Amino acid sequence: MRSTVIKKVIMAVTGLVMIGFLLVHMYGNLKMFVSFEAYDHYAHWLKGLTDDGGIMAPIMPAGQFIWVFRFALLAAIVLHIWSAASLSRDTIRNRGDKYVNSKRLVQTYSARTMRWGGVIIAFFVVFHLLQFTIVPKSFGGDPHEPHTMVMNAFLEWWMVAFYALCMVLICMHVRHGVWSALTTLGANTSTEARKVLNLVAIVVAVVLYVGFMIMPLAILFGVIK
Repeated sequence: MRSTVIKKVIMAVTGLVMIGFLLVHMYGNLKMFVSFEAYDHYAHWLKGLTDDGGIMAPIMPAGQFIWVFRFALLAAIVLHIWSAASLSRDTIRNRGDKYVNSKRLVQTYSARTMRWGGVIIAFFVVFHLLQFTIVPKSFGGDPHEPHTMVMNAFLEWWMVAFYALCMVLICMHVRHGVWSALTTLGANTSTEARKVLNLVAIVVAVVLYVGFMIMPLAILFGVIK
């Protein structure tokens, strides 16, 4: 029982960490509406490539924070996947497939798609990293001018459509994840609290979807050019 609680807390905390990352990432993307220079400066600032030493300077040497952050985020992802898989396995072993199938009938659609949605999201994250970080010239553009890579990618209609589909899955995952995480951490204490948690989860999911999709659509339709 104690082990199950610990796994749920790990999944909740790591999930909230990743949602926080998504919100920060969305903020960075929206700098494309300010100017290409603002977007490029923000990207270089995160990597410690600006004249002031970048984020966390002078506390950390230039360029080190981004690697610490990446390893921390990777650890959160690995722990989140491990805890989710472990809890699912424990539930099936302890209560059987019949219980799981009957419980699924009363869950929201977001909850029912968490497992496979999570798998697809993992593949999307790998693709996204390959596209913009690991193989940054895969769609053209200059890594020294990050906005050019973003522009080249989202001028392709199929890329925007793929991105939109993946963001639907991500935001469905977030919608259920916010509610579940806050419930695990003790916020779900009454009927009124459940209503508030549900509203918060929906708002966070909608904000993320709109915030992430507005930039690719603006590029595709020529608003950003």
